[in-house]
Amino acid sequence: MLYDVRMSSRPAPHGPDFVLTLSCEDTIGIVHAVTGFLFERGVNIVDSAQFGDPDTRRFFMRVAFEAPPSEGATPHVDDLRTAFGPVAERFGMTFEMRDLTVKPRVAIMVSRHGHCLNDLLYRYGTADLRIEIPAIISNHPDFAGVAASYNIPFHHIPVTPATAEEAEARMLEIVERERIDLVVLARYMRILSEATTRRLSGRVINIHHSFLPSFKGANPYAQAYARGVKLIGATAHYVTSDLDEGPIIEQDVERVDHASSVADFVAIGRDIESRVLARAVKFHVSQRVLPNGPRTVVFR
Repeated sequence: MLYDVRMSSRPAPHGPDFVLTLSCEDTIGIVHAVTGFLFERGVNIVDSAQFGDPDTRRFFMRVAFEAPPSEGATPHVDDLRTAFGPVAERFGMTFEMRDLTVKPRVAIMVSRHGHCLNDLLYRYGTADLRIEIPAIISNHPDFAGVAASYNIPFHHIPVTPATAEEAEARMLEIVERERIDLVVLARYMRILSEATTRRLSGRVINIHHSFLPSFKGANPYAQAYARGVKLIGATAHYVTSDLDEGPIIEQDVERVDHASSVADFVAIGRDIESRVLARAVKFHVSQRVLPNGPRTVVFR
């Protein structure tokens, strides 16, 4: 059988150039105002999602769009942001306008468990995560070779109770110097100070097992095994001054049973942690997470 295959003269879609996210008090006319603004600029909306929270009476929206097809220069995100100002002011919006062609700059912090780090680096290397990684920071030297294999600068910053303040200052210096948009705690086993979490509010994501608060401290998987736990999970959340209680971005679970050993628990847990953290980072850098008080709205 013969097929007539012909090339279309229509250019293939390249995906959105910009994304607008916003939240405000829920009222009539928001969607009309937003889409009208974009229509007037001749852009093509690629994806749109919205949610009205019946409890808080807040409205959330994410719109991804392509730059208008023209022979002129692509509009600059700063110009679009300024032009949208009157619309935002009219509805009392909190909004972000981002250029999706500019990759977010992410710093990864890790201690001695490398499963989440390795997973993020693999996704970065295959462009599944469209990010730049200008720095890997660790309180141990273990993963310097891994960082080198990806040509990423590795910063070994030892931390003791006596040097914790100095170590955080060095970390913040790297964040500022490298213009970091997001810090990912990929099993970084040190608690950040309240001052640092305030300074980086909304820009730090952490991952941990979902046994909390039942099994704290050392060997949580062994503790869970001893109690006959049937579900193993992981939680990715924004870091706040309340330890492991920041707004949740993503979670997942898997079942275990009586035949599972402690080693099985640990292996399954590492796999879930890696997947959940990667999804949370991807949601964040693609502007799919909007704060909603102590919770989040995540447009998947």
